[in-house]
Amino acid sequence: MKHISLASIEKAIKKVDNLDEDGLERIAETYALAQQVLLGYVMSAAIEYDNQQLEGLIIYYYCLICEAFAQEGVQINEIVEKDIDAFEEGYFAMLDEYFKSEDEEVINNFCDQPDLTRFMMIEVSTDDEDGSSLDDDTATQLFIVTLAMISLMNLSIKA
Repeated sequence: MKHISLASIEKAIKKVDNLDEDGLERIAETYALAQQVLLGYVMSAAIEYDNQQLEGLIIYYYCLICEAFAQEGVQINEIVEKDIDAFEEGYFAMLDEYFKSEDEEVINNFCDQPDLTRFMMIEVSTDDEDGSSLDDDTATQLFIVTLAMISLMNLSIKA
């Protein structure tokens, strides 16, 4: 399995964070069209959690993670409902085990994208450059959603 490197994550951050509004709209549209079911799945979390702040964060990290895969030169197959249905039971069991033990190996063994997982752990737990931080609920929700996205994308990497 191809791992997304820290260098590719940093290139993705640099690219996404330096886009103007039109550029952000174009990249979001490109990645949305490429993985419509995946985006719908992760965006539904904002509604399920009743958290409007989460919606914007999911779109940002969706673009960032998709761009990190692109920077690494990793292509993924289109994710369909069947993929999500097959994924969910194991994913929620893994989350239960992780939240009981707080053992990061549980996540790493399931997700198999250590740099992306570590990156998201840092993102949700540290203050931004301006000193702002996410509330605990939003941070946890964002982590759960992005980890699902990373895991599904990882499972869909083209051979």
